[in-house]
Amino acid sequence: MNFDLTEEQRLLVDTVASFARKQSPLTRMRALRADPRGWSPELWKQMGDLGLLGISMPEAVGGAGGTFADAALILEQLAATLVPEPFLACLVAAAPILRLGTEEQQARWLAPFAAGDASLALAWAEAQGRFDVADVETRAVPSADGASFTLTGEKRFVLNGHAADFLVVSARTSGAARDASGISLFVLDKDTPGLTVRGVKTMDGHHAGMISLQGAVVAADRLLGPAGGAREALEEAMDLGAAGACAEGAEIARVVLHMTADYLRTREQFGVKIGSFQALQHRAVDMFVEAELCKSMAILAAIRASDPDVTERQSAVSAAKVQLSAGGRQVTQQATQLHGGIGVTDEHDVGLYFKRMQVLSALFGDEEHHVARYARLPSFTAGLEA
Repeated sequence: MNFDLTEEQRLLVDTVASFARKQSPLTRMRALRADPRGWSPELWKQMGDLGLLGISMPEAVGGAGGTFADAALILEQLAATLVPEPFLACLVAAAPILRLGTEEQQARWLAPFAAGDASLALAWAEAQGRFDVADVETRAVPSADGASFTLTGEKRFVLNGHAADFLVVSARTSGAARDASGISLFVLDKDTPGLTVRGVKTMDGHHAGMISLQGAVVAADRLLGPAGGAREALEEAMDLGAAGACAEGAEIARVVLHMTADYLRTREQFGVKIGSFQALQHRAVDMFVEAELCKSMAILAAIRASDPDVTERQSAVSAAKVQLSAGGRQVTQQATQLHGGIGVTDEHDVGLYFKRMQVLSALFGDEEHHVARYARLPSFTAGLEA
């Protein structure tokens, strides 16, 4: 498999890297931590005008018709300076609209996103659910005439849920909790009566939403696909999100590795550059190995994230996510330690990358979840029953 970038992809990477450095340096991320929204609608619009938001959207909704691998390249460059705009959250929310939505629905909700005029959020996680998309207690009850649905339930830590214009919400239209079938997806406007959003901060300085649905009524045309048939689309969205998290994390590992190497070359102790200490060199080499593993596995995960072969998709994504959770976290932990006392202060940039890596490691399935899923795949078990 050829992992080399095409000429168009290299131009895309250069464009996004320049944009991130000029428009959103790390100092901007620091300042926006105190902002209730946490990101700028004006910069979001600039990203839409540049064609970044619609890179993997179909041309019919104003996108570029690219692949998720193209979007992953953008995520990498945005991660280099921790750009806080909710690109990953919107990609995840857009995935089930692309898979299940009609042409009219796609145009209604994806065209504003691609243009930078609106943002999206996928509200799927519940308090009891961990990372199981089928563990849904939120209910959607159809009206007698089938013209509308009434939603009741709670969603937790919805990425961009505090600011999204449209929320894609999972709800059970039939079956019991944890049944594989019976899960449906609805698109709600942020001002839907009965929908309450409470903004919360996450440990990495970003923001999310705690969603409460108390008798929120939506028209039947807000249902994506057939009622009760959304589980596979949700699982695919989770894999896209996990692959995107791996792309971000791999770039963070690279940035932190270079920061640490520069520090070891310049920091002196007792008149000697600490980079000359063999023990610290060994630790730096271990960081390099883990960063390279994160990068290579993130590339494969981005390529396989949209693979119609579910086993190929899940094996690549889970393997990359496990590497990120273990190796990526090790890189940022080592970087913090090697920076000494300054590394644990809020004033030093390494701490911002460290916190973001901890969040990325848990997003869309932590290490334990993906190890267990990988172990259940036919490619691992050779079809043998336990």
